[in-house]
Amino acid sequence: MVELNKKPRELSPGLRMAIDFGPLATFFIVNALAHGPKLVKVVMATTAFMIATVIAMILSRVKAGRISPMLWISGALVLFFGSLTIWFRDDTFIKVKPTIVYAMFAVILAYGLATGKPLLKMLLETAYPGLNETGWRKLTINWVGFFTFMALLNEAVWRTQTWDFWVGFKLWGAVPLTLLFAVANIPMLMKHGLQDGKEAPLPPEG
Repeated sequence: MVELNKKPRELSPGLRMAIDFGPLATFFIVNALAHGPKLVKVVMATTAFMIATVIAMILSRVKAGRISPMLWISGALVLFFGSLTIWFRDDTFIKVKPTIVYAMFAVILAYGLATGKPLLKMLLETAYPGLNETGWRKLTINWVGFFTFMALLNEAVWRTQTWDFWVGFKLWGAVPLTLLFAVANIPMLMKHGLQDGKEAPLPPEG
């Protein structure tokens, strides 16, 4: 008999990282290994990115018992903009996708701040044990600022740099920036009641 309302299972840090950033690593590797004109690399890397994203979502569902809201949003946009990229043979679509993801998360969290709704808890799916309301508010403000910065940064990079540079930036620039930002928030959170700062929940790649 199928259990209803089954409690989600916690993922190991390694598996969580693989689900969140594995598709991006696949995107980078396939682009690096692909030969031929730029269009061939764009189509091959984007197709691999879409397939890896679907696999990550399935893996999350199987191993954790659910797909996080942020992974749903990011995954849906990867498939949508990836399909447009392949159909129109235009890399603009996949390059602008991170801007839209970051901007969307910034707007959602800003709306939560304005209405007093704890939307960050829903998006990150974490309790942050002991964190008080002031901590949640400060963390939300910080994430709004970070997502806004990343949206602007992505726009600047893809509009001024080559395709290969932009692909490398997504893996070697955006991911480290996200990790550093999440870790940098821990001291502030500890001051506002966080009981365990070992792991900083991360959003999936933009």
